[in-house]
Amino acid sequence: MSVDTLPVPATAPPRPTPEPTPRWRNRESLTAWLFLLPSLIGFLVFTAGPVVAAGVISLLDWNLFSPPTWAGLSNFARLGPDPTFWSALGNTAYFTFLSVPLTILVSLLLALLLNQGLRRVAVFRSLLLLPYATITVAVAFVWIWLYIPHDGLVNAVLGAIGINGPAWLISDTWAMPALVAMSVWKSFGFGMVVFLAGLQAIPQQLYEAARVDGSSAWQSFRNVTVPMLSPALFFVVVTSVIGSFQVFDQALIMTNGGPGTRTTTLVMYIYRTGFENYDQGYAAAQSLVLFAFIVLITATQFVFQKRLVHYDN
Repeated sequence: MSVDTLPVPATAPPRPTPEPTPRWRNRESLTAWLFLLPSLIGFLVFTAGPVVAAGVISLLDWNLFSPPTWAGLSNFARLGPDPTFWSALGNTAYFTFLSVPLTILVSLLLALLLNQGLRRVAVFRSLLLLPYATITVAVAFVWIWLYIPHDGLVNAVLGAIGINGPAWLISDTWAMPALVAMSVWKSFGFGMVVFLAGLQAIPQQLYEAARVDGSSAWQSFRNVTVPMLSPALFFVVVTSVIGSFQVFDQALIMTNGGPGTRTTTLVMYIYRTGFENYDQGYAAAQSLVLFAFIVLITATQFVFQKRLVHYDN
């Protein structure tokens, strides 16, 4: 074999030179970070920071006036035999169990009504959203007047149809439902706006196809509206549950946790422990338990959303 007939070894193709990142893309990234920076700082200062601080304070014995001392896990051990803590947790769960379904039902019904092409829908939407935009303290004082046993509007309406209304805010049975009614009225506007946006985003061709297949109005709602609205429904459920577990203002103003501890919510008990009894370590331990409950419930909802929420791709 001659030298001329030897195979020539293949040479690897040269690697392409990476193109430099365009300057406009760097500017876009910098601009995005500048817009995100205020929210990021707010999250670190007002959310992540307090959670970390609560974790540290929960391990201390501190009354705000004297230097803190190390307490270890003793503050968490106090939760077990504390009947007021468990009563407050039960009251909060009861409030959530009543208020969240009612709020979602009222929000959805009003959104369906406004989606029917009513005239002046923007005016009605603004009026219905007004309670949500009103300060809770002002709303609470108005509802206290509505619930006055003898001269209040609620019992006056009930008396007109032959029903003797109770003393709502001092009744062991009706104090919590009274708070729930006020909270539903206060918060339904947010869900209504979210649902209305979701309804208006559903393609009308789906309803036309359902009618061609002979679907009734209920079947169209169940097979078209609910699946297509499920992302908005999931969002409202998650935010409503989180908000209901943090109920505080209306219970403090309208009932002050009474009668007894019937309407003492967990956030109210944390407030009283920390700023009335000056037991900051125990209050921080309670707040961490509340945080853990909210995280657990929210995580459970996200697990079920894989089967219940339909995302239109």
